Amino acid sequence: METMKGSWQYIQDNPDRFLDALSVHVRLSLYAFFAAILISIPIGILASRSRRMGPALVAAVAAVRVIPSIAVLFLLYPYRKEIGVFFPTLDRSFSLALVALTLLAAPSIVINTDAGLRSVDLPILENARGLGMNAIQVFLRVQLPLALPVIVAGFRTAAVEVFASATLAAFVGAGSLGRFITSGLTLLDYRLLLVGAIPVTLLALTVEAVLAGIERLTKQGVS
Repeated sequence: METMKGSWQYIQDNPDRFLDALSVHVRLSLYAFFAAILISIPIGILASRSRRMGPALVAAVAAVRVIPSIAVLFLLYPYRKEIGVFFPTLDRSFSLALVALTLLAAPSIVINTDAGLRSVDLPILENARGLGMNAIQVFLRVQLPLALPVIVAGFRTAAVEVFASATLAAFVGAGSLGRFITSGLTLLDYRLLLVGAIPVTLLALTVEAVLAGIERLTKQGVS
């Protein structure tokens, strides 16, 4: 309990430092999450459309999930200057962490998009075509809405992973709430460690709850 009080006191004594780290953490997580959606949805759609290449593509994406995100960070670290060229308005360390977190989030979205689209029964699609819908209309009005609960479940997994793993950005100097965790571990200061760990946990739980609610709404819409 005393450690908790000490953590709260630290935040009160250093509000600017805490809010700056919180802002970096949230921005980094959101940027990575939405970037992963933009990249992964088309890949998932492409995989679901190809019976020959689709399974191999999904298997390759799934294999990426076994690589620890911190390993991706350090593998990309020597190329931070080259990565920074693609994000001229962002700090190089921030850009490096952004790319690593996007790669972390992408597999769940690709896999669930592919699974959701493939799970739609073929007779339903044939009936839609029989009503005179073209391929785009069938996809947008029938297949995608029916697959949406599974796709949102992928969003949910990806978002929680990103918000929890954004702490690792501190290892490459990108700030985030991870700076308090790494400092706490280095100094054996549990008060400082909790300054980072508790907000990260609350952020992850909040994202989980929000996307779980959206997932339930999509299921109700389908039913």
